[in-house]
Amino acid sequence: MSEQNKPEAGSEFQSQPNSTRPGDLRSGLDQLKKRWRMPGFPWVTYSLMAITVLFYVIQQIVSRVYGFDLLFALLGKINVFIQAGDFWRLLTPALLHSSLIHLMFNVYALSILGRQIEPFYGKGRFILLYVLGAFGGNVLSFVLSDFNSLGASTAIFGLLAAEAVFIWQNREVFGKQSQRILMNLGFVLMLNLFIGISPGSNTDNWGHLGGLMAGFFFAYMGGPLLEVRRSETGLRLEDSRTKQQIWMAAVMVLVAFTVIAAIPFITR
Repeated sequence: MSEQNKPEAGSEFQSQPNSTRPGDLRSGLDQLKKRWRMPGFPWVTYSLMAITVLFYVIQQIVSRVYGFDLLFALLGKINVFIQAGDFWRLLTPALLHSSLIHLMFNVYALSILGRQIEPFYGKGRFILLYVLGAFGGNVLSFVLSDFNSLGASTAIFGLLAAEAVFIWQNREVFGKQSQRILMNLGFVLMLNLFIGISPGSNTDNWGHLGGLMAGFFFAYMGGPLLEVRRSETGLRLEDSRTKQQIWMAAVMVLVAFTVIAAIPFITR
């Protein structure tokens, strides 16, 4: 969770039944529907996890040396500095965490969601999704909250929204299990929102909402659209989304949240 106050197109996957008889064809399709964890090592997910942990270690070491959280002072979401021109602070708070529990919660969520989404999105598109979620969350927090904040959950909520959109748009491929997955995602979302509004919580709810929105719109316009196609080697599961559509979705989300970020500068 965020705390306040301290493209490439997806890969193609295939199944190779022993014959092309109707029964075997149906069996192959059922196998494709069950393969929620597609092949392919999630390099970006594990790299992001490693970078996040590394920043936390550096953050703790530097804090002990200087007696205060220097990295947060330089990279955290602090509105007065953003208004002074430190625009990198609309992205870099996703690299920082306020405690070990805070770090573990977000890294665990990243490992679960990332390993499920990245094989479908591909490395480049997954990076876009993560960065846009972090950017959108920090932008909305900057505009609507005066509190300082940090944490990767802006990006995590972007992944959560993207997975929900992905399952919904491809529900014919995933069949009956799509309803179960969507219900689980809805439960996780409601639980986090409940924790965020609980008395005494210092959760950056605006940051979560912004990440959710950015992830939703990018996934809706540029996320994988799977089609089951028959070829000489069997059944092939392909992403029909074009690179032009992916980049257009990324640009539209980026521009939209950039306009939102400009509001405090226009109205002051």
